[in-house]
Amino acid sequence: MFEAHFGLREKPFSILPDPKFLYLGSRHRMAYSMLEYGVIDNAGFTVITGDIGSGKTSLVRKLIGDIPDGVTMALISNTSSNAGRLIDWIMMAFGLPFEDRSYPRLYQEFQQFLVEQRRNDRRCVLIIDEAQNLDSARLEELRMLSNVNVERMLLQLVVVGQPELRDLLRAPEMRQFAQRIASDFHLLPLSRDDAARYFAHRLTVAGGRTRLFTRPATELIYAYAGGVPRAMNIVADRCLVYAFGEGVSFVGQRIVRKVTDDMDRYGSFTLAAVQPDLHDTGVAQTIKSL
Repeated sequence: MFEAHFGLREKPFSILPDPKFLYLGSRHRMAYSMLEYGVIDNAGFTVITGDIGSGKTSLVRKLIGDIPDGVTMALISNTSSNAGRLIDWIMMAFGLPFEDRSYPRLYQEFQQFLVEQRRNDRRCVLIIDEAQNLDSARLEELRMLSNVNVERMLLQLVVVGQPELRDLLRAPEMRQFAQRIASDFHLLPLSRDDAARYFAHRLTVAGGRTRLFTRPATELIYAYAGGVPRAMNIVADRCLVYAFGEGVSFVGQRIVRKVTDDMDRYGSFTLAAVQPDLHDTGVAQTIKSL
């Protein structure tokens, strides 16, 4: 709609988790380093948590794209409590048959698959996204599944989810699971220093001018969205629509304020309800200074 007007090849602020648009700021770089470390260093369990829209799935997509040779990787994104047996989803993720089989038979066949992969000098990595939907029983099932790693590492598990997952893993009854986590990181919103670089990165990837948004405009969006990347994308995309409608060539504070006011007044929901982490001094200082 507005791409040609601003000299863009594509939309710079889509909310789809496209790895090429992933900006590795200080916090996302550390989270990705922990993911890489977990896979490369044969960690049994790696856990990444973070708020809705913080960029966890984008990190997972990048990891899948960067996967080294010798690794067989599978991804489960559907973790609904009523989605059936977890072992069925695991078998399906690795492309293995699972219909009309008992749990013991599936466990045996999956173990045989892992052993065969290892004989062929391949390691198996299972990524479970949206893992906050798993209850303690299913997490315990994952822990028991990891018992195949007796004499050598056959299966590595990467578990990614919202803060509810971290809360669950801190419960006393999950101590056995937590003690098997070799690599973990909780992803906070972008820092204030990363906000302008985040905009510049996405605009550059989309083929546009890095100064399409003024610095005060990016800081307003950052503060309104609490530093959460997906929320920032929603506001920024709306700002480009408004700027296009007015026929102007850049986004300044005036347009951002109009967009956020309209979102609060007429929208079905308000992104301003996103509460920034109280320990994130970057967000707090930005809000205070505006």
